[in-house]
Amino acid sequence: MQKSEEEKYGVRKLQISDKGKGFIDLLQQLSVCDSVSDKEFEDRFRDLAALGDDHVISVIEDEASGRIVATGSVFIEKKFLRNCGKVGHIEDVVVDSTVQGKQLGKRIVNFLTEHARSVGCYKVILDCSVDNKAFYEKCGFQQKSVQMAMYFA
Repeated sequence: MQKSEEEKYGVRKLQISDKGKGFIDLLQQLSVCDSVSDKEFEDRFRDLAALGDDHVISVIEDEASGRIVATGSVFIEKKFLRNCGKVGHIEDVVVDSTVQGKQLGKRIVNFLTEHARSVGCYKVILDCSVDNKAFYEKCGFQQKSVQMAMYFA
């Protein structure tokens, strides 16, 4: 029996073994991500795992190749506003160029959005390029304000 796309490309949380499945290579398709040693990966993985539900990295592994082909993360900001409410921040969403068009990005975003809802966030926000605006609108997001940034050398 043939597996469905959903079975072939299941969304799950990042595992420590995912570095060897191309996780860092995938991030390099999104932005600058220099080589990360196994020790650096393990240390950062443990740091983030210690945050529990306050920082979740989701991935999709291509069952056929064993490679990570999509990822995204959400971190939870605890506020004083809105009766000590919480806001989910979605970051670092990327789908491998070889599998784009299979709705994997939408599945990652939905997973992250539902996680934020399940831990009590009153909203989820993200920044994106103008080129990606239509994609996020299809995921239910709407343009709200202007992004500002200051980068440090």
